[in-house]
Amino acid sequence: MTGKHEVAAFLAPGAAAERSGGEPAAAGETARSAAAAPGDVARAAPDPEVEARPKRRRFTADYKRRILREADAAKARGELGALLRREGLYSSALTAWRREREAATQAAFSQPRGPKPKASPLAAENEKLRRHNQRLEEELRKAQIVIDVQKKVARLWRQPASRTPNRDR
Repeated sequence: MTGKHEVAAFLAPGAAAERSGGEPAAAGETARSAAAAPGDVARAAPDPEVEARPKRRRFTADYKRRILREADAAKARGELGALLRREGLYSSALTAWRREREAATQAAFSQPRGPKPKASPLAAENEKLRRHNQRLEEELRKAQIVIDVQKKVARLWRQPASRTPNRDR
């Protein structure tokens, strides 16, 4: 089995090495790979510098579809594990991709046929008038409360004060 450094060393000079999935190799990997000759027994030391934040891998829809097809076709024992190792994937990625595929299929088949119904201009006007009516009813309720309070206050002012016996007489 050949390592990725040895395989990259066989590439033509100036050709960019690619990882599985169509991702280009990191700049340091290409430089190290190009420096190692096919006949060299000693391997170049790996670059000790680690990126502060690794780049998130992005997979195209075609790539996901191809991997799911291969995973679904894997019947023999160990084939699925070999596929995951070869592509550098976790089984949770396959699970998520299968969910996405199922949701897309469900969405595609749940769409009604024919043109979409157009929104009625009367429905928008009706909703606007309904909100306006609710606001006016609320204002009327508040006004009735104020009027009731004013009536009670007016009744209190009209009643004569209770007569108390005059002690001065």
